[in-house]
Amino acid sequence: MDKFDLEQRTKRFALRVIDFVGGLPKKKVSDVIGYQLLKSGTSIGANYREANRGESRNDFIHKIGIVEKKAAETQYWLELCREAGLGQDEDLQKLLQESGELLAIFTRIGKTAKARR
Repeated sequence: MDKFDLEQRTKRFALRVIDFVGGLPKKKVSDVIGYQLLKSGTSIGANYREANRGESRNDFIHKIGIVEKKAAETQYWLELCREAGLGQDEDLQKLLQESGELLAIFTRIGKTAKARR
């Protein structure tokens, strides 16, 4: 998978998060958790795109670290949704799986970039 493919994958993930949050019930709990999930889930792709345009290897490594953190944070909010009974189980499972795969990919990218520094 090249950079462009991964940028597209993270954008598709962000769109799925947007759809998921849009379908949550309109109440205080889901509004707050949904807002946090929306912020972290959409920032994965934005930060990855920014990392690809980094000014140096160290800048890239730093920004990939942010992407890793956002992917982990997104997993946290998705887990809270699942455990609080918010959203459709099937949608949650797919999002959790994809966020886990993205986290693994970005963790590997970060480790490889650091090793090559």
